[in-house]
Formats: sequence, structure tokens, C-alpha cells
Amino acid sequence: MLTVKQWEKIRRAYHVEGQSIRAIARTTGLARRTVKKMVEAEAPPQYQRPGREAHKLGPYKERIQELLAENKTLPRKQRWTTPTIMRVIEAEGYRGAESTVRHYVGQVRKLQNQPAVYLPLAFDPGTDAQMDWGEGDIILAGQQVTVQLFLMKLSYSRRTFIMAFPGQKQEALFAGHVAAFDFFGGVPQRISYDNLKTAVKEILQGRHRVEQEAFFHFRGHYLFESHFCTPGAGNEKGQVEHSVGFNRRNYLVPLPVVDSFAELNEYLYQCCLDDDARVVTGQPAAIGQMWQAERERLRPLPAHPFDCCRLTTVRLNPYSQVQLETNRYSVPTDQGRQQLTAKLYPFAVKVYRMGESDPIATHPRCYDKQQEIIDPLHYLPLLQQRPGAFDHAKPVRQWRAMWPPVYETLLAHLRQKWPDGRGVREFIAILHLHRSHDPAAVTAAIEAALAHHCAHADGVRLWLTQSQQPETVFAALDLRDHPRLVAVGQQAVQASAYDALLGGGG
Repeated sequence: MLTVKQWEKIRRAYHVEGQSIRAIARTTGLARRTVKKMVEAEAPPQYQRPGREAHKLGPYKERIQELLAENKTLPRKQRWTTPTIMRVIEAEGYRGAESTVRHYVGQVRKLQNQPAVYLPLAFDPGTDAQMDWGEGDIILAGQQVTVQLFLMKLSYSRRTFIMAFPGQKQEALFAGHVAAFDFFGGVPQRISYDNLKTAVKEILQGRHRVEQEAFFHFRGHYLFESHFCTPGAGNEKGQVEHSVGFNRRNYLVPLPVVDSFAELNEYLYQCCLDDDARVVTGQPAAIGQMWQAERERLRPLPAHPFDCCRLTTVRLNPYSQVQLETNRYSVPTDQGRQQLTAKLYPFAVKVYRMGESDPIATHPRCYDKQQEIIDPLHYLPLLQQRPGAFDHAKPVRQWRAMWPPVYETLLAHLRQKWPDGRGVREFIAILHLHRSHDPAAVTAAIEAALAHHCAHADGVRLWLTQSQQPETVFAALDLRDHPRLVAVGQQAVQASAYDALLGGGG
């Protein structure tokens, strides 16, 4: 079976380099039918790289750098050397050769002893972009919280996109890319990154990286190249590194006060649009003008955006809930199955039955731990079967704390009218209307039913039906051809006519 990397390489050769299927087949040694299938496939082949254990220097490079950095504060004759460093990392699990450690120590010492000197860089329109994460504090729903800021910057025009997320998970990384590409109006040919765990599985020698399978899939969808910077070398994507602090100082001071991430991201989006008028030092024109020229050189967006989610299989527990990470999300009691599929988006969780495309449950995603995210509507079918549990059911208690006061008025009225339990059953039937009607419409129908003394399930349904029917408007009669009828209904009332009627007169 072909790997995701081969799939991405074949698609790049066809869509970006313009090679024919026959030429690709000749170069790769694959059958033309196979190449054609890979070019047309929107998803990579299902393949899992076999795991294997290997003790390499990569995981210990940061530790070696820390030890050598301490030498600046230690006495000259009592500093870390290769043998002493070797003993430390061997105790921590390293099983490689000492020559490898000695070579790397020499490289780090050269870097530490040389002043940093950088080349000024220039970029062509549409060729390069840089991406980075940052942090910032905001006031969200009355509380100060730290949010993660996704930034992407076009290297030629300097147009910058910024979006806030609760965390730096892979689905947030992908969603940030998709929103940035939409903001730029296309896809740059190459994007530079740090060695993100959500994109890089393993750092090899030099520039070589083992990328995450899902990141290969994402790159293959948008057909851009990835460039991962040398660890600790932030200068390789200095534009976006600078933008993190610039945007935080200009857009998050004073702290924005918002009720949701959607409101925050609308504000940040407008800030990005306003930034188009700024002229960057050394640039010949404003950012917006430079971007208009660069936009034509960007790769066009694919027909369908990438589905920025993490797919996982889940099982239903006895309380009609599925566990994702450490949290439990409710599922309708009349639609659940033992085994389900869940998609985790940055701001939402969707649960599906196997093989179906429409979700049976959608929740806002929770980033706290050990929480229950319950939709009371999911439990109404079960509550109709067990009305005796009404007062103690957790979904009802949570809902009861938020529903309008008129619901309590209706419940008290029904219990007083039917104290034998029918009142509660009628109330549950009214709550069930929320599964097919807007909550505001149900509330208005309850108020109308109480006001007209028909406060029961049928009465509320009647008012809901009437509120959804358009009001009948009758056209005025045209009596121009019947002038003798025009005065009908307009003449003065004569009391004598009523007296004659009451007296039996003609």
C-alpha cells in the first residue's frame, strides 16, 4: 500500500509541477491506474507506520544545550565536558555512541561562541508564509483567561491573520490554516514553522523531519510545502515572531472584554483588515496594496475546505453519554448505539452513528476536566417513559435553573389540576415540544395557553400551530359596480328597529 508521503508527492507532481500521469508513472515505477487514483483521491491511503524503538540523540539535544549553557556560570576548571555530559544522558536513557555526542557538543559550542549574524531576506509574491503560536490574556465571560493565538503572515506583502483558540491542539492548527487561507484568498507555496508536535513526529539530522500522518493529509489537500526551522533559531521566521508581540500589544491592550471566542475572533478579524492600511518600514506600499498584487500568485483554494477535526471511535455508557478526553457528552436516548463516532473540532464536538453523515448530537467543546456536558432534550424520551424520576433527574435540574419563570407557573398549575401524576406527564409532553420548535416560540405558547385558561399539552400545541400560520388578510370588496350597496353598514343605528324586533313587529 502506498504511504501518505507518496500520495502527497504524486499530487504535488501533477497539480503543482504539471507533470502528466504517464510521466509520473514512468518516474515512480507505478501503474498509470494507480497514479490516476492517487491524483483523484481527496484523502490519503489508510496506512500506519510500524512502530519501532530507537535510542537516538534527538531527545537529548535540548538537555545537552542546557548543560553547556550552564558553563557560563561555572568555574573554568569545573565545567561540563563531553564525558560528564555522556554520563548524565546515559543515566537518562541515551544508548548511542559517544562520538555522536562529541560531534554535537562541538557544534553547540561553535554556536555559543559566535555572534549571531543574519542575512537580510527578500521574498517573491505568493511563495512564502510563516506561522507561529502566541499567548494573550482577555476577559472572557467576566473572567481573565489566557488564550492561544494562531498567527500566519505572508512574507511578501506582510499581510497577517490572527485567530484565538482555547488550546494548541492539531484540530486548532488546521482550523487556523483554513481560516488564514480564506483570509488571504489563496495558499502560499511554502510555510515555515517551528517544530510543532502537532506537525512533526520526529526531528532527524539536518532539515529532515518525520511529519505527523494527519499533517501529511492536510498538506496534500492544500498542496503547500512545509519548512521546519532549526530548533532555537527563531530568526528563520522572524517576521511572524515579531508579529506575535506586535499584535498582542496593539490588539489586546487593554484586555478585550468578550462573551465568547466567536466575538473575540470577529474583533481580531477586523483588526487584521484595518492593518491593511499600514505601511511596513522598507515596503514600497501599504500592506493591502502589496497583498492585492500577491493574491494573484497564491495557489487557488480547493473546492472543499479541509474538515478540521480529530476523528475517534467512542462507546456509549449507561447514562447515554460518550467520553472524550476526560469529559462526558450526552447523546439522545432514543438515537444512541453502543459504538459511535465522534469528531472533535476546536469549538465543537459532534457525535455520529457509524456510517451516517448527520450528527445525532452537537455540543460546545469543553476544555475543563472531568465535566458532564448535558443537553436536557436528549433525555426527554426516557423521561416520558419514567415520569416519576422528574424531580431528581440531573438534566431536568440543570435545565430548570435556566428556564423562564412561566415554566414554573405552568408546572405548579398542572400539578394542582392533576395531582395524581398526570400533571407532570403533561408538563413533560410540553417540554418535548422543544425538540421540534424554537424555545422562544414554546415559551410564548405557554404564556398564551395560561392566559386563555387552556394550560395543557394540547393547548400549548394549538397556540404553537396558530403562531406558525400566517395571518389571513382579506382584500377589500370593490363595490363601484354596485353603488346601492356602498352604504350598507354605514347608516346610523336606529333603536326603534330593535324595539320592533323584540316586540315581534315587522
